[in-house]
Amino acid sequence: MERASHANHTSHSRRRSTVLQRALAGLSAAAVIGAGVALVNSGEAGAATTNLVANSGFESGLSGWTCTAGSGATVGSPVHSGSSALKATPTSSDNAQCSQTISVQPNSQYTLSAYVQGSYVYLGATGTGGTDPSTWTPSASSYTQLSVNFTTGASTTSVTVYLHGWYAQPAYYADDVTLSGPGGTGTTPPTTPPTTPPTTPPTTPPTTPPTTPPTTGLPKHVVTGYWQNFNNGATVQTIAQVQNQYDIIAVAFADATTTPGAVSFTLDPSLNYSVAQFKADIAAKQAAGKKVIVSVGGQNGTISVRDSASATNFANSVYSLMQTYGFNGVDIDLENGIDSTYMPQALRALSAKAGSGLIITMAPQTIDMLSAGSDYLATALKVKDILTIVNTQYYNSGSMNGCDGGVYSQGSVDFITTLACTAIQAGLSPSQVGIGTPASTSAAGSGYVSPSVVNNALDCLAKGTGCGSWHPSTTWPGIGGAMTWSTNWDASAGNTWSNGVGPHVHAMS
Repeated sequence: MERASHANHTSHSRRRSTVLQRALAGLSAAAVIGAGVALVNSGEAGAATTNLVANSGFESGLSGWTCTAGSGATVGSPVHSGSSALKATPTSSDNAQCSQTISVQPNSQYTLSAYVQGSYVYLGATGTGGTDPSTWTPSASSYTQLSVNFTTGASTTSVTVYLHGWYAQPAYYADDVTLSGPGGTGTTPPTTPPTTPPTTPPTTPPTTPPTTPPTTGLPKHVVTGYWQNFNNGATVQTIAQVQNQYDIIAVAFADATTTPGAVSFTLDPSLNYSVAQFKADIAAKQAAGKKVIVSVGGQNGTISVRDSASATNFANSVYSLMQTYGFNGVDIDLENGIDSTYMPQALRALSAKAGSGLIITMAPQTIDMLSAGSDYLATALKVKDILTIVNTQYYNSGSMNGCDGGVYSQGSVDFITTLACTAIQAGLSPSQVGIGTPASTSAAGSGYVSPSVVNNALDCLAKGTGCGSWHPSTTWPGIGGAMTWSTNWDASAGNTWSNGVGPHVHAMS
C-alpha cells in the first residue's frame, strides 16, 4: 500500500522489481505441502482400549453421524474393513464435514484415528478443552491411517470428532474411525469392534491443516478499506467519517520499533486527531457491527519476523495495541518480504492471546500469490484455520499468469478472476479470497478499474456471470469480497468505489 506523499498526488507507484513470469499456475498445493502430512502406519495393538465412536465403520449407514449440506453417504466400495464406508462430497461452498459428539472424561488422554482415502482429507476434534487437534493428507490413493492425540481439559465432558474434505475438491472416503480412551459418564460402549490404535504418537505437521474459517461476526461477504494515518493529498478522515459500507477498516500503518519483530502505533500529528477521540470512534464503529484492525507494513514498512524471538515480539506488541486502542485484529501488508515459517508462528501466538474472534487479514502483491510455493500464499495456507481473508492487490503489477496458464494484463476482469482462481486452487477457502483494487486513479500507479469491473469479477467467481474471456470450471458462491486502497482516496472521489462496490458485495447471496 502507498504511504509516501507526492507533489502532484496523481501517481503513487510502488517500488518493485521486474515482474518475473514465474507463475506455476498448474502447481498443486499437494506438491508443496505434502511433506506436512501426518500419516501413521498401523502397528501392533497395545493395551486393549474401548472405541468410543458409535457406528465407527459406517455399517449402520450414517447413524450417529451428522454431515453438512447432505454431503455424506455410505458406499460398499472402497472400504477398509466390513461392508460399508463413508463417502462425503464437498462443493464449492461446503467442505463435507461429518461429525459425531462423544462423551469423555476430563483430564484424560485420547487417541483419534481413521482410515481415509482421497485428496485433502482432514481428521480432528473440537471442544477438547485444550489445543484442538487435527491432521490431514493432501493425497491418499488408497486407505491410509490418520491419527492425533489430545488431552481433555479439567471440565471437558464431551468432544466432537470430525472428518472433512476441502472446497470444490473430489469426494473422500473414510472408515474405521476410532476414539480410544476412557468413556464419559453414561457412555455406552458401541458394539462395533475397536480398530487397532497406533503404537507411536503422530508427528506434528509443519503446516497446520485448515478448517472452516472462524466465526468473527462479519457478514458472509465483506468490504475492506484502508484508513490512512498520514496525509498524502487524499481526504483526511477520522475513523467516524469512514463510509458505512466498509465492514473492515484497516488502520495503516503500525510502525517498526528497535525491538526485532515488535510494532508500535502513533497517530500522525498532521491529522489533529486525539487518541481519546480515535479510541471512541473505533468503539462506535464496532458498536455498529464493523471491525477495526491495525495494518502492519505498507510500501515503506520494515517489520521483520524471521526467528522465534521476533515472532514472539510481534505477537506481544500487536496484542498490546489491540488492548490499548481496541483493535479487532491485524492486517499483514509486508511488501518487503515475509517469512512463511515465523510469521505463521507469530500469528498463532497472537491468536492464542486474542481468542477466536481475532480478525487476521492479508494484502499481498500479485507476484506474492502466484503459486502455493510463494511465501505469502504459503503463509496464508499455514494459518488458514485462523485466517479471515486475503485481499490481493490486483494493481501496480503489470501482466501475470492466471490459473489456466494464460497471461493476463492488469485492469481487466480476467486478470482478477484468474489470479483469484490460483489462490483458491492452492487451498484457500473461497471465503478467504478477496479482490483488492484502488479507489481511484490517484490511489495507485496503475491497475485502476471501475467499480463495475470489480462487481463483474465477483459475479464471475461466484456464479459464472460477468466474466471476460475466461470462465471458471466451477463457481465459488462464498467468494470473500472486495478491498480498496484507501477510504481516504475513496472519499476524495466522492465515495464512488464504496457506493458502487459495497451494496453489490452485501447483496451477494
